[in-house]
Amino acid sequence: MARDNHTISDFKSKLIGGGARPNLFEVEMASLPESVSGWVADDFKFLCKAAALPAQNIASIDVPFRGRTFKVAGDRTIDTWTVTIINDEKFNLRRAFEEWTEQIAKLDNNLGSTQPASYMVNAFVYQLGRGSVQSSTNNDGSKNATLAKYKFVDIFPTNVSQIDLSYDSTDTIEEFTVEFQVQSIEIMQPGLGTSAQSENADD
Repeated sequence: MARDNHTISDFKSKLIGGGARPNLFEVEMASLPESVSGWVADDFKFLCKAAALPAQNIASIDVPFRGRTFKVAGDRTIDTWTVTIINDEKFNLRRAFEEWTEQIAKLDNNLGSTQPASYMVNAFVYQLGRGSVQSSTNNDGSKNATLAKYKFVDIFPTNVSQIDLSYDSTDTIEEFTVEFQVQSIEIMQPGLGTSAQSENADD
């Protein structure tokens, strides 16, 4: 069967919206565990400069059969999720993450929260589009349309990175990363509260 000779016009018609842009996103973490002080969710929305949509893996189990290998699906896991945060002079976000890790495991005696529900929270990642929808958010009554919405369920930090200090660092702003373990994710319909699909690492 002959292959069609596609044109640039054909490609243009398939690239809806000119393609999704990785710099149009928002990360929302409405609250931290109750014992963590100084958390300002709105500051985090603006100062979280980088994140990622979730990576998902299904392991392969090799089953030998008469000199051959038959592959079947194994367990499903979710990769560690990392965010990058701009550090301002209030240090409130940095201190909040430090308090969170201290709640999980204290440095001086290794005691910490014994109930997972007390140190796990949820977070959302929104992939935004270049188009707009009506809203009271902006002065012109519009905001970026939401293309995709992911809910990260029962996350907790396992690494709060160092902040490099140096006399040689000029014309830069401090930033740091936080790595989270993710129990499960929900792929949600944009703008709706009900999940379109639920992905659980334990399923």
